Amino acid sequence: MPGTASPFTDIARSRRSPRRFLPTALSPSDIRGVLEDAQTAPSNSNTQPWTVHVVSGAARDALAKELLRAEEEGRTSQDFTDGYGEEGIYVERSRALGANVYRARGVERADRDGRRAAVRENLEFYGAPHAAFLFMPALGDGVRTAGDIGMYAQNFLLSLAARGLAGIPQTVLGVYADTVREFLGVPAELKLLFGISFGMTDPAAPVNTLRTERVPLQRSVVLHDTPGVLDRP
Repeated sequence: MPGTASPFTDIARSRRSPRRFLPTALSPSDIRGVLEDAQTAPSNSNTQPWTVHVVSGAARDALAKELLRAEEEGRTSQDFTDGYGEEGIYVERSRALGANVYRARGVERADRDGRRAAVRENLEFYGAPHAAFLFMPALGDGVRTAGDIGMYAQNFLLSLAARGLAGIPQTVLGVYADTVREFLGVPAELKLLFGISFGMTDPAAPVNTLRTERVPLQRSVVLHDTPGVLDRP
């Protein structure tokens, strides 16, 4: 019925991005189901511009080794710029998240080795048995295409959550785009936006107790002739 909360509300609001997974591989039916759900995402003029490579097993392990080697040798090769500005709310939010993650892992700010080890865990997919790499073609300035990939990824993540599984989108995987492309045999014209590590959350990992906050609606939504929506805190 209109106005009635649905199971989707619980799924969307309870979804988390774990930073430690169990090594247990997912069933082929679960992976296919997630991919089928993601495939229903809307896209500009129905272009469906996503190309998705999923690695598991030996391929996953070998790619992790290549990514770690690229990190050791300083071979970054990202297709898109990043950053949150020199100052302001976006960089503040990013720094706050970083501090909370390191705190949950027991890593002190001055512990450079510990901080680097935490970064390198990204490249080992946080122990997840599977990782999906989301590639996009260079269409126009790329902004609309990237938006389409984002909608695909959200479907992917929510489908995992609906199955009691989990995933974490990782921008850092896109920092080594050439390494990933070469390993997977992806043509240069397809650009790597980010990857998603996925599987089953490790409930015993302290870092998975982290809960990130969201700003109140009043700070991100402006209503025009839409009364009553933001009346309650």
